[in-house]
Amino acid sequence: MPESAHPARSAGAAGPDPLEAVVDGLMGQLVADLRRLASIPSIAFPGYPEAPVLEARDTVTALLHDAGATAIGELHLPDTAPLVTAEIPPPDAGAPTVLLYAHYDVQPPGDGKLWRSPPFEPTETEDGTGLRARGVADCKANLIAHLGAVRAFSGRPPVGVRIVFEGQEEYGSAFDTYPATEPERFACDAMVVADTGSIRPGTPTLTTALRGVAELTVEVRTLESAVHSGEYGGAAPDALLALLHALATLHDAHGDVAVEGLHREAWPDGALTEEEFRARAGVVEGMPLLGTGGLGERLWSGPALTVTGIDAPGVEHAASAVVPYARAKLNLRVHPRQDAHEALGAVVRHLRAQRPFGVGLEVTPGDAGPGFEAPAGGPAYRAADEALRVAWGSAPVHAATGGSIPLVNGLATAVPGAEILLFGAEDNLSGLHGPNERVLYSELRAAVLAEAVFFREYAASFRAAREAEA
Repeated sequence: MPESAHPARSAGAAGPDPLEAVVDGLMGQLVADLRRLASIPSIAFPGYPEAPVLEARDTVTALLHDAGATAIGELHLPDTAPLVTAEIPPPDAGAPTVLLYAHYDVQPPGDGKLWRSPPFEPTETEDGTGLRARGVADCKANLIAHLGAVRAFSGRPPVGVRIVFEGQEEYGSAFDTYPATEPERFACDAMVVADTGSIRPGTPTLTTALRGVAELTVEVRTLESAVHSGEYGGAAPDALLALLHALATLHDAHGDVAVEGLHREAWPDGALTEEEFRARAGVVEGMPLLGTGGLGERLWSGPALTVTGIDAPGVEHAASAVVPYARAKLNLRVHPRQDAHEALGAVVRHLRAQRPFGVGLEVTPGDAGPGFEAPAGGPAYRAADEALRVAWGSAPVHAATGGSIPLVNGLATAVPGAEILLFGAEDNLSGLHGPNERVLYSELRAAVLAEAVFFREYAASFRAAREAEA
């Protein structure tokens, strides 16, 4: 489609955006493509067959070809499922280039008994508003949203497009750090990373920050073996008791992290209410929430330390004995701008300084992944704000996520001048990684429309800025 034929909208125009009718006309085929893709159990985890992952790769390649992409290829990295790459050249020298990211692999389905329908048989939800299957929201709907935005312009959008569809995001892969080693492959003016979505259905959301993540283990050994608690208890050093005392120093009386050197700052509230959070987290009635300050501060711009596991005798088979050995695993989430290794070091130092009852601890740092904070206010962000407003019918909220997407930092390092936008077709009630994951048709439509409008608005503002500079 030549640029003159792109559905346009004049400044201040009232009524539906002309791209809405285009996207509505595409929805039947897009949902059919999503069903086809979601029926493939593309689980790129050890112990699962490789064939479905490769089938998903081939399906994605065919969909890209049908959408009008060119230079379709693959990127092969060590111990990593293939990445599918493609390009659509910019219509002229004055157009920007946008990189589109999503992934075609999915989480394992978990306990099949908890699913209302087989996880890899895409099934319409009981109320008819969406589609249920493993990976249908995370992240295959987002991949389809990218394809839909390109199809909205018959394969020739008003921007250049670079596409990276990953095949092993859920398990982790070499791609997280690869982009900086070959930055020219990812050169662009803006990126749309579609691995997030609306904070609730119907609320357009730009994710502007991701917390960093790190892990560590703490071990205590005090006796050669367990000894009788009647004869030795009271004097024999109890490893489990020492460990629990050390872990208790990580938080203050309010539940705030009490480790020196971890960053925290206020986050504008309003995106998520306490009632919503309690419902989503399944907080038992009458239970208090941990910490002080707003929810955004506690969940997104402050640290969190979670004890994710303890090795100690189980209650059911416990003997009347002093415990000789105990171990705990901790998960740390840190401020988006704080170096995750620096934060991990602060926790390690804190725990190594503890000597409960004079007992020393063995503290072993684990892996650490960086967070990310997107500078808002640039031309791509302004275009995205307008695009989400058009697609969802209201002004978007800027939110963050406590989860981590390490590849975002890798892409930011490779192309430091590119604006990175995170939005997509999933929503926070989609049931990602859990049983009965679903995507709403309304969110998929809005994500397709938003990306298509973004292409148009960003191309126009980019061109105007270039002309003004000239």
